[in-house]
Parts: sequence; structure tokens; C-alpha cells
Amino acid sequence: MQISRQYLQFIRGVSQNIIGKIGVALSTSAFVMFLLMEVAWFTGMVTNAYIGLISYLALPILFILGLILIPLGWKHQQKLTGKSAAELMDERFDEEGIKAGFAGSGLFQTIGILTLVNILFMILASTQTLHFMDEAEFCGTACHSVMNPEWQTYQVSSHANVNCVECHVGAGAKALMDSKINGLWQMISLSFKLYERPIPTPVHQLRPARETCEKCHWPAKHYGDELIKYVRYTNDEVTQPIYTTLALKIDAEIGSEQVGVHWHIAEGVQVRYGSVDANRERIQWVEAIYPDGSKQRYTNTRINANTPILEEREMDCVDCHNRATHVYLEPEIIVDRMLEDGLIPKDLPFIRREALDALRTSSPDKSKGAEQVSRHLPAYYRSNYPAIYYGRLNELLNIGEILKTEYNRYIHPNMNIGWGVYPSKLGHQKGGGCFRCHNKNMQTADGQAVAYDCTVCHDIFAYDSKSTFQFMTEVDSTDLESAIHQYLKENSF
Repeated sequence: MQISRQYLQFIRGVSQNIIGKIGVALSTSAFVMFLLMEVAWFTGMVTNAYIGLISYLALPILFILGLILIPLGWKHQQKLTGKSAAELMDERFDEEGIKAGFAGSGLFQTIGILTLVNILFMILASTQTLHFMDEAEFCGTACHSVMNPEWQTYQVSSHANVNCVECHVGAGAKALMDSKINGLWQMISLSFKLYERPIPTPVHQLRPARETCEKCHWPAKHYGDELIKYVRYTNDEVTQPIYTTLALKIDAEIGSEQVGVHWHIAEGVQVRYGSVDANRERIQWVEAIYPDGSKQRYTNTRINANTPILEEREMDCVDCHNRATHVYLEPEIIVDRMLEDGLIPKDLPFIRREALDALRTSSPDKSKGAEQVSRHLPAYYRSNYPAIYYGRLNELLNIGEILKTEYNRYIHPNMNIGWGVYPSKLGHQKGGGCFRCHNKNMQTADGQAVAYDCTVCHDIFAYDSKSTFQFMTEVDSTDLESAIHQYLKENSF
């Protein structure tokens, strides 16, 4: 009771005027609300990231603002009355409160206790804020309209259980401070809509792979071959599968005859290149330094030697794995996977073609576009195959909902994100990929081209073929693929 009475007397004493009263109200209410929010958060009553924004950003700011307003109120009162701080204290506090004792005056004791409480509060708020801002949910939902596309793809990625800061923030105090300063700029950009649409791929801002990727993916563990099978389907009335089967050479070692795609980051190997554009798409030269110290330099004969180099860089994981987490799939891949997994029945006429048409719906309004996607198949089969429409309507509606989910994940008109906006450099299906460096124009001074044959990176057992291992069978000279069939049998396996 004595403590509460002293506190109330102190509050009345420091509230010199309206400025001081506002300061007291802000700091007190922010402190109480923070405690209530913490209780609600830890008991699971609230889990929304926006509540976290209020608890760990808004309330501490209001608390500090309130503390600042209290002395400002005193300064303003001194200016109005012409009195000193000591004179004002004599007016606002009784003699017992400011009388010196063994542990100081009651006022001093109150200020000391409140100062300690404030320090503890700010330490707790700061640590909780940093912890909250390290959570993936904060990164993905705090700036919902801007980061929602990245959040959608992150949730279905192979790194969905890895916090964003593991890759986007480096280790150490400097990296932490840099990230928070960058975060402050992002908040300003969000407030005044200064951000780009779509958000550019952070080509130059990602942490070095040795600080991120290699914490889990050890180069020494890349060895052997990995069998990969791609299944595509035709757009025929009765869709048919076509196969591409590869044995991808993933070795990182170069000390044996078998050399794989990860030799670029093998122990003792350094690969450097110079790009003439900001996106690292046009490579003017590439240089390989081997463990014995020898070098090999290749220059792109298709790029003028006088073209300015925008960046010289040592190659690492993200030069190929540029969409390691936030992967935006193409419509063809989505539909082919759904057909292969049985989510779309293969016996529906022209099903692949129509499913692709549904996904490629274009609309400036995302919700309207999504509804068009879900209605496309029922509308098509009602017009062209009435018997299928009336007999399998529920099935068509279910497929439409699945396609709608995929559309909502990858299409974001408000951020100018459509199909193909974020291509992957892994492989060479879309864009340059590996062929940025591995092409016939990249040559040494004596005209020797860098290795670019298909069999350097993989053995090919089928390529858009009718069977999974088409090229392991006997060559049929009457087949259109006979020439490539013969070549791969001689050079691959």
C-alpha cells in the first residue's frame, strides 16, 4: 500500500502539465499493455504476427516517447514559470518525500526503482523484439502485401523449416546491425510505397554461401550421380507421358576421372568471372584456378572486349541456386506434376491443355482471376463434353480448386508478379543458366572452348522420349531420334 501511495504521489508530482501527463499516460499504459500482451503471447491466446508488431515495436516506441515527454514537460514548466527544477520539486512534492534519509530521499528511491524497472523493461522488450523479428512468420506476414509472394513460396519450399535470417542475415554484431538498418529502410519504403514491383531478386545482397548454404550443405558431401526423371505430358486429346531421364554428376572432387557439377566449389578450386550486366546474365570472362595453382581463363568472343565489367565475383552456390527457397514454378511444371501425382485424371480429354489455359488466366484483380481459374474446366467441359460435365462435375470442381490454390500462390498482380518473373538459373531450361559460361563462345586465347557438351554434366537415358530409358535400348535407324540416340550411347554410359 505504501509503495502504491508513493508511486501515485510521484506520478502526480512529475505531471507538471499536459505534456507531462501525456508522457505518464503513454509510458504507463505501454508498460501495462506490454505485460498483458506477453502473457497472452506465451499462453497461446494470440499468435498473429501483427500482434507481435504491436507488442515488440509499437509499445516500446510509445513507452520511450512517454519517458521523453516527462522531462520535456518539466522544461516547459520551468520556461513558463521562470522557476528552477528545485523550486518546482518543492512545490510538487511534500517535505517528507524529498527529505534525505539513509538510502536517499523517498523521491530518489522512487526514481531509482522506476529507473531499474524501465531498464529491465527495455532489455526484455529489446530481446523479445529481436527474437520476434528473427521469426520467419514476421518476415513473411509483417509486410503482408509486399512480402506475401515470398511467404507463399517459402511455405512449400525445401527450406520451410529454416528461418529467413539464417540466409539473409550473417553472423556477428555488424551483420545484425546492417540487417536492422536495412529493415528500417524497408519500413520507410513500405510506408511511402518506395519499393519496386516486383521486388528484385537480391542478387547482390545475399550473404556469402560459405556463411549460409555451407552450414548444412557441405561441398565434401557432393559425390556420385543422382538419377533424375522428368515427366511431361502432351496436350493431345488423350494426354501421353514423355520422359527425360538423367544421371546428374554432382561430384565436388576433381582428383579422379569423375568430375561433377559441384567441382566449381571443390576444395582448392576457385572460379571467378566478370559480368557486364547487373543480373550476372552476360559473362565476359571466366577463370578457373586449380589446387596446383594453375589457371585457365576463357573470354566470351561474342562480347566486345571493351565492354565495362560491372562486377568481378568468385562463384558460389547462389550463382546457380538463385531460387533455392523462393521457387516460382512454371504452369507446365505445376500441371505435369499434378498429372503425375494423380491430382488431375489423365483420361479427361485435352486436360493438360485446358489446365494450362486455366492457370494462364490474366486479370488485374487477383480474386477475380482466381475465380476464373476455378471455373475454367467446368465451363469448357460443359460446352464441349456435356456428358463428362454432368457425370464428373464434382471432380472438375475439385481440380479447379487445386488450380486456384496454385494460381494464388504464384500470381500477385499488386506486385506485378506473373508467370516467369523469377526464373531459376539452375540448369538451362529457362534463360542462360549453365550456358552463361558453358558455351562455344567462351574460349581461351588459343581458341579452345570451355566444356559445354551435354555429357559433361549428365548422362542422358531419355530426352522427351516415349520410355524412361529410351536411349539404353538398341538404336532404331528409322527413328527420328536415332542420331542423338547413337551419340549418347557412345558418349554417356
